[in-house]
Amino acid sequence: MKFPAMLLYVWFLWSFPAIAATESYNQVDFSSEAERKVVNDLMSATLSIEINEPKPANIAKRINMMLNAEFKRAAAFGTVRVTSGNQSTYPVYGKNNLKIEGWRGHAELRLESQDFKSMGELIAQMQEQMQLEGVHFSLAADTRKQVENTLIGEAIDAFRKRANAVSAAMGGSGYKIVRMSINQGGTYPGPRPMMARAALSDTAIPAPEFAGGESTIKVQISGTVEVIQ
Repeated sequence: MKFPAMLLYVWFLWSFPAIAATESYNQVDFSSEAERKVVNDLMSATLSIEINEPKPANIAKRINMMLNAEFKRAAAFGTVRVTSGNQSTYPVYGKNNLKIEGWRGHAELRLESQDFKSMGELIAQMQEQMQLEGVHFSLAADTRKQVENTLIGEAIDAFRKRANAVSAAMGGSGYKIVRMSINQGGTYPGPRPMMARAALSDTAIPAPEFAGGESTIKVQISGTVEVIQ
């Protein structure tokens, strides 16, 4: 045997136990999950105004005055967060789109709160001057995190129980976890929430009563276990 070949042979014999040691048997991949329906506790809404003027400068002036008035109105509702939304000005063309006949301005305000009652009252007041574009319900970040932390524990417990079942089915004496990953599968909205409105009044827009509905939070645990024989 030539010298280089002999070295290769010796290296193979020396490394074989290490290679064999890295091989693993009786490994099983599976997953478990835990989920929970949670009542939505965060409400978001968008209101808008749209005005027409012959000059764009007039639009900017009117929109700024109206938005400033609404921000001042919202200041009385300390539990509601109000921010500016999209704002745009664009020309309005006449016949055959050849000549600009005026200008149209559009502006939005966005509301967010966990206080649905105050949100309803503020929306009702703002609708005297603005149009309600839409309402959305979700889970506050702290609520979602708290529920996910609980579900992680439940999903891991379910994973361990399934690992014991796998080991027993394979005639093993136990198992060891080779790999485990946590997949926070996200939040799935439930049925579209309903909005109830009080009886109409001749003097003011009644405050709507909102029901936020539910969302489903799911956590999945995926992993590999090695059954001990």
